[in-house]
Amino acid sequence: MIMKFDGNLAWKQASSSLATNRELLLALAGVFFLLPSLAFALFLPQPEPNPGASPDQLMGAMQAYYLSVFPYMLITALTQATGTLAVLTLFTDRTRPTVGQAIKLGLGGLLSYLAAQLLLGLGLGVAGSILLGAGALTGSQVFVGLIIVALLVGVLYVAVKTSLVAPIVAVERERNPVSALRRSWRLTRGNSVRVALFYLLFLAAFGLVFIVVMTLIGIVLALVASGSTATTIAAVVSSAVGAVMTLYFVAILAAVHRQLAGPSAERASAPFE
Repeated sequence: MIMKFDGNLAWKQASSSLATNRELLLALAGVFFLLPSLAFALFLPQPEPNPGASPDQLMGAMQAYYLSVFPYMLITALTQATGTLAVLTLFTDRTRPTVGQAIKLGLGGLLSYLAAQLLLGLGLGVAGSILLGAGALTGSQVFVGLIIVALLVGVLYVAVKTSLVAPIVAVERERNPVSALRRSWRLTRGNSVRVALFYLLFLAAFGLVFIVVMTLIGIVLALVASGSTATTIAAVVSSAVGAVMTLYFVAILAAVHRQLAGPSAERASAPFE
């Protein structure tokens, strides 16, 4: 029997887990989520676009920028992935591991998690290339446009279906990336739309909060600060809000997994105290 997903219950569980050890989790979020994004924003900012540049020149400049910062982007992604797995372990492991043990367990599942994401990305890339290539052969821009829309919908669907890979690796200790992907696909069966709407509501709510906060900060900074000071303060606030949002989303992933996995994840499902 397929369990019906309850978004209200998942939100209450996520909020409860965060409230239980708020200080510790905020510290971890600061180390793994805030500092990497803040360092990236301060030391590797995107280049200012040249007003007189053509679209091709702008595209070339952005490509050159991302190629130059790719190693740092990779380090940031690895750090945040480790932090995600460590926080998930703290959220759910009944053995009440220390922070050091949780980080160690997170590192232990890092390769499996990254392998699952790599397989997923390669699969989507190959499928997308084949479909776009087939559409281009028809010579119809309308048909190609329809394929692009269908691909975007498909990517979002697959993202929802495989969204539980991180808690499966961290909580269930699944180290086979293919098995982790299959497990996530099975857990979300019959609840894909409900889970997708739940994620969408969360992202919309926090996106609105982010816009409001940054707008207010921008107004204040325009009145009291300028130049590098304003840029630094804006980067700190933006990174802090992003870190809190990431922490909440990790808590949501843990709550969704806890609810859909049922008895199979009972061994590691209780929030730590």
